[in-house]
Amino acid sequence: MRILIVEDEQKIAQFTSNILKEMAYATDIAPTGNEARDLFELIEYDLVILDLMLPDINGISLCKTFKEMRPNRPVLMLTTLSEIHDKVRGLDSGADDYMTKPFHTEEFTARVRALLRRNQDSTLTLECADLQLDLVKRQAFRNNETIKLTTKEYALLEYLMRNQGRPLSRVQISQHVWDLHFDPESNIVDAYIKQLRKKIDHNSPKKLIKTIIGHGYTINEE
Repeated sequence: MRILIVEDEQKIAQFTSNILKEMAYATDIAPTGNEARDLFELIEYDLVILDLMLPDINGISLCKTFKEMRPNRPVLMLTTLSEIHDKVRGLDSGADDYMTKPFHTEEFTARVRALLRRNQDSTLTLECADLQLDLVKRQAFRNNETIKLTTKEYALLEYLMRNQGRPLSRVQISQHVWDLHFDPESNIVDAYIKQLRKKIDHNSPKKLIKTIIGHGYTINEE
């Protein structure tokens, strides 16, 4: 999952980013509305965290732009504006949820998970053969045994399983699992796939993670 944070306060933006990264999500930060719009046009984000008070574009107007471009992309407004009329304006502009700052981390993470589940047909568990991924507990199991994964390994496995049977290029994987600072020339995708294979496939006769020669990787039970 990759999330765009539109926030001009650097400390708040970084704090929010750190929370999301602990949840195994990749994040990009846009301090202005214009930069956010450019990134949104370029990258297929799974969620947008949007402040209403930006230095160049009103957050209400920006939310409407996002929804016109991708109606199904969830937007969570995160702002200091706490009056009822502000919340009504935000939700009426197309926002899927509205939170005020300061916020409790537990509530914020729960709302993020809920919005992402809503955008993924409310799926709580992903399965491929005897491999299960619990999206609520954020745990992987194979043959009913728990598989310990790092945050990036989990993010990579989730992306593969959400696209089960679909060939994914290294560029697609890197763009979705890593952020803007990722070096496209790096072999980190291959390195993480190798680590995942050791944990997912090493002790099982059926190998699920497949290499697509000249393209990238996929996961399926065939």
